Amino acid sequence: MRISQRAIAVCTLLCCCVALANKKNLLPAYVVKARTVRVLIDPDAGTSAENPLANKKAQDDVEKALMKWGRLSLVMEVASADLVIVVRTGNGKIVQPTIGGLPTNDRPVIVQPTDSGVRLGGKKGQPPGETQPTPQETAPSPKVEVGQTEDSFLVYEGNVTNPLDRSPVWRFTSKKALRSPDVPAVAEFRKAIDEAERQLKQKP
Repeated sequence: MRISQRAIAVCTLLCCCVALANKKNLLPAYVVKARTVRVLIDPDAGTSAENPLANKKAQDDVEKALMKWGRLSLVMEVASADLVIVVRTGNGKIVQPTIGGLPTNDRPVIVQPTDSGVRLGGKKGQPPGETQPTPQETAPSPKVEVGQTEDSFLVYEGNVTNPLDRSPVWRFTSKKALRSPDVPAVAEFRKAIDEAERQLKQKP
C-alpha cells in the first residue's frame, strides 16, 4: 500500500514538472504576433582567423531562410523590429583564437540574391539600438574565445530599449544549426511558433 502511494506521489510530481516545463517553453504572445525581425551577428563574437566570413554567411543564410518562410519581414534597423535574432557560429573548439574589434553588423547596403529575386536594403548612419562599435573601438586586436563550440540562434524581444541587454525569449544551439540550405535553427523556431500559436488558440 505504501509503495502504491509513493508511486502515485512520484507520478503526480512528474506530471506537475512536465506541465511546468511545457508552460515555460511556451512562447509569449508578442512572439506569435511579431511581423518584423532584425538579424544580427553576436556583437561579442570575434572574427575567426580560419573562417573570417563564417558569421556573415550564417547571418545571410538565416535571413534567406526567414524570407523563404515568409512569416517575418526583414528590416534594417533594430528600432523597427518586433523581434531581434542574434546568430553566432561555433567550430567545435572550446578555445579558439579570433580577431576582435572588427565591424560585424555594418551593412549599409544589402544586395542579397534569393530564390524569388533579389533583396535590396540600405540605411544611413548607426540607428539607436544597434550594436556596432564606434569607429574608435574598431581597431583589430587578437583575442581568445572560450566556450562557444556550437552554432547559436537567440531570439530577443524587439520594440524595447537595448534588447540584447535582456534575456533571450527563445534559443537554439546545435552543431550546424545555422547551416544552409535547411538552417535547422529557423526550422525549430517555426515549430515553436506553430506550437505556441496552437496553444494560444486553445485558451478560452
